[in-house]
Amino acid sequence: MRSNDAYSANGGGAAPLYTIEQRQRRDSTRWTLVQGILAPLQFLVFFVSLMLILRYLVTGEGALTATVSIVVKTLLLYAIMITGSIWEKVVFGKWLFVPAFFWEDVFSMLVLALHTAYLVMLIAGLGSERGLMLLALAAYASYVVNAAQFLLKLRAARLSAPSQMALEA
Repeated sequence: MRSNDAYSANGGGAAPLYTIEQRQRRDSTRWTLVQGILAPLQFLVFFVSLMLILRYLVTGEGALTATVSIVVKTLLLYAIMITGSIWEKVVFGKWLFVPAFFWEDVFSMLVLALHTAYLVMLIAGLGSERGLMLLALAAYASYVVNAAQFLLKLRAARLSAPSQMALEA
């Protein structure tokens, strides 16, 4: 059953996030576990890094520690994006921009662009320390929005799963 078929089958309500086959692939692939580990780890690193950045901006101390934390956060972001695209390929048959996660993936590109801009500026020695920290804050703000997108989407999928299972039975 394609998503559009599910849309018709449930009386025109919102199409479920996963078809039966996609849900089976999601539940059986190791990439779901990888995402389940990386996402909270990235959030933990984000939170610690955010505190370090704010400490630097308020006190002027701890620039190196904050910088290292931003680099670690960015590397985790790259890891979750690469493994997430593998997960989308396994579950949906497409590397990125599947209909179920299209807008989350679009916004992820902004998140990647801002984090990458930070690394480029850091490596090239462009901008002031404070400017780099402010860029990191902009990248982190975009990350928070993107994380909220995914959490809301996954929550909606979890809430609709029982009704979708009843339709499929």
